[in-house]
Amino acid sequence: MRTILHSDLNNFYASVECLRNPEIRDKPVVVVGSKEDRHGIVLAKNMIAKQAGVKTGDIYWEARQKCGNTLVEVQADFAEYLKVSKEVRKIYEDYTDRIEAYGIDECWLDVTASLNLFGNGVQIANTIRERVKKEIGITVSVGVSWNKIFAKLGSDMKKPDAVTEITEENYREVVWSLPVEDLLYVGHATKQKLNRIGVKTIGQLAQSDEGLLVRMLGKWGNYLHTFANGKDNSPVTTVDEEENIKSIGNSLTVYRDLKNEEDVRMVIHLLSDSVAARMREAGLTRARTVHLYARASDLSGYQKQGKLPRPCSNAIEISKKAFELFREVYPWQSYVRGLGVSVSDFCFGAEQLDLFGSLEKDEKQRRLDAAVDKLRQKYGNNVIQSAIVYKDPKIRDMDVKGEHIIHPYSFFKNGT
Repeated sequence: MRTILHSDLNNFYASVECLRNPEIRDKPVVVVGSKEDRHGIVLAKNMIAKQAGVKTGDIYWEARQKCGNTLVEVQADFAEYLKVSKEVRKIYEDYTDRIEAYGIDECWLDVTASLNLFGNGVQIANTIRERVKKEIGITVSVGVSWNKIFAKLGSDMKKPDAVTEITEENYREVVWSLPVEDLLYVGHATKQKLNRIGVKTIGQLAQSDEGLLVRMLGKWGNYLHTFANGKDNSPVTTVDEEENIKSIGNSLTVYRDLKNEEDVRMVIHLLSDSVAARMREAGLTRARTVHLYARASDLSGYQKQGKLPRPCSNAIEISKKAFELFREVYPWQSYVRGLGVSVSDFCFGAEQLDLFGSLEKDEKQRRLDAAVDKLRQKYGNNVIQSAIVYKDPKIRDMDVKGEHIIHPYSFFKNGT
């Protein structure tokens, strides 16, 4: 049996800022994407701000209302966060070479081969937790289990600075009573669908009829039933030297074949919108490269990548480039069955300004994106949509961002 850890650095961005500036540790601290933009979104907060009611995604002035004049605003420094993340990763590498990043502040570790050297999973987790606190100066919560899904659940259960073990003997008592939305990959729309058939806990999901779940959710019904029963066998990838966050993407197998460019443009825009929103959620303000994936109805696959005219996180620009790539690569020998859009090559430092661009226009777009993100967070991802998606009501009503997420099973599985 495997021993998998999931590590989650507590309040990571804010913890790094408090580490760099000890004088703010005893004050409510929020990390925002742009110090100049007083309407910027809160990307992270420390425990003091959290206890005052500040939430990730709050607009800055909302956080100020909750904390008063004691609130400290810090501009995000992603280069520094990556540096600290890599320092923590070096500690992980003392115990295993099987490390898989899940964002900049979370990792899975397969320590099965290290048990004879360092003790059992809980002992290794506690050793890592103590070393991170002593050597780096921040805290980490660690989940221990025999699969990735339950290890992730464990790290979420006790915070900050804690270790939680979920075993084959206790998972029914520990996991099955949790709300179904606590399970990894159960988004808001999936939760609503499951709730409508009376599935409100992970245990109820595990004991549901798998065929019914597949009919309702497609292949995801199969995956989620497997996850709830602790049968996830997906591996932890081997360590590499690349940056933790390599790309952000989204893919969709459409309910019907896409028969013309108008259909394709609509789905590409929907995907690009979700990718741009995920970038902003991760605090990534600019990407340089767009990747386009297309799967034909005969299951043949096509892909192409290209540079944006200038780095951005704007859905319109990402969509425009992705559609341009589609036109270049897709031969139209068959209709289109599925599409994927992703971005990579992120900018973390200062970027040279576009002499022919408009700073005023960029600022207006940032404010618009922030307002849309806030509304979607409060009322759901479909509360505001572009007019282009209204051409197909069934596609319009899909929660692409909440439902069609990138899972370890790749979009071009088995080479298609």
